[in-house]
Amino acid sequence: MLSVSHVTKTYGKTAACRDVSFTLEPGTVTVLLGPNGAGKSTLMKAIIGFLRHEGSITVGSYPSKTTEAKRLTGYIPEMPSLYPNLTVSEHMEFLARAYRLQNYRARVDELLERFELSDKKKKFGDELSKGMQQKLNLCLGLLPEPAVLLLDEPMIGLDPHAIKELKGMMEEMRAAGRTLLVSTHIIDSVDMLWDRTLIMQNGEIRADVTRAQLERDGLSLEELFFRVTEGVSADELRAEEASE
Repeated sequence: MLSVSHVTKTYGKTAACRDVSFTLEPGTVTVLLGPNGAGKSTLMKAIIGFLRHEGSITVGSYPSKTTEAKRLTGYIPEMPSLYPNLTVSEHMEFLARAYRLQNYRARVDELLERFELSDKKKKFGDELSKGMQQKLNLCLGLLPEPAVLLLDEPMIGLDPHAIKELKGMMEEMRAAGRTLLVSTHIIDSVDMLWDRTLIMQNGEIRADVTRAQLERDGLSLEELFFRVTEGVSADELRAEEASE
């Protein structure tokens, strides 16, 4: 559903992403892990079409910058970007009209209820706390029900109830055949959700491992992350485990 092929993004002489390739299938949750500065956010912005880059990205059969691909793709950024003079309800209405959604009001009510924003409908964007802004950010990203959803550090700033609801919705989307790519450096926040992990460091994919492979090797996601980011490749890691 999402294909990234030989994507490179440079800033001057610095390569934020270097020859990155992978394909994500429908009905999967892939976790993009890496330390700060690994290139995760750059890659996410390249996929969504915010950055020029070398290489190609397709959503379905469409190049990522086409209108057809954008209709299939959703993005929840790390930092909310809200309109200070629009209320919570007006934000949802604005997005629904921008996407030309039909029969969306029940969906709006469901999202606001699940993220405990029903009583904040008349609050303006700049009147919300940071946590509430993040919850509205999630509601806006989830409203169109995209086929491919990119989430950049989605758990930051959320209270326990909102984290529980988001994880529940991610499981629902996976069951519905949607493709999710979740970028984070907080391993514990996604440890029970993922089907596959991509671990980035210095702009490169250093490991591409499924949950089944990791369970077969008897490793936790945290153990894999630290071994890979400390300079041990995935192949070396498996060879080391096999020799023990």
